[in-house]
Amino acid sequence: MKTALLHQLAPSWGWILFRGILAILFGLMAFGWPLITLKVLVLLFGAYALADGVSAIIAAIRGGTLVPRWWLVVEGLLGIGAGLAVLFWTGLTALALLIFMGVTAIVRGIFEIVGAIVLRKEIANEWMLALSGLASLGFGVIMVLRPGTGAIAMIWVIATYAIAFGLLLVGFAFRLKKHAHAHTGQPLPA
Repeated sequence: MKTALLHQLAPSWGWILFRGILAILFGLMAFGWPLITLKVLVLLFGAYALADGVSAIIAAIRGGTLVPRWWLVVEGLLGIGAGLAVLFWTGLTALALLIFMGVTAIVRGIFEIVGAIVLRKEIANEWMLALSGLASLGFGVIMVLRPGTGAIAMIWVIATYAIAFGLLLVGFAFRLKKHAHAHTGQPLPA
């Protein structure tokens, strides 16, 4: 049964890769402009949350996910809702944004850890997904417990988290790609 789940997930490796690349780009942009205003950071996060939510909805529609489709739909709708709220009400306080980011990271981390546990006997290096989940969980807890430690410090923490999360997702996506091609018997593209 778990092998069937892996076979369902493998064709969606491209969407996981896309989510990882989005996270890396977001992190690099945050590092590139550390002194930007919090309003711009809020807008960047809103765009990221919106794109990530749309990606989660697409993954739910396509199927072959680590979790039931309704979980991805909920995650996607929350991301889209948060992205739209941030883009239309940029006056949200930094405290509310940081707490929301923390809660989102905690939920995402739990889903990733559960997914790694489910796949642990099916693929090698599932630890990348588990480590991504632990990073998300740890980041989320820090953001909820200490949201006001300073805007610039939070930009660096957010950028580091986004890049680490993105790199781990990219690594996991390529492992899934290798499995997808091994399962279909087709050679890997050059």
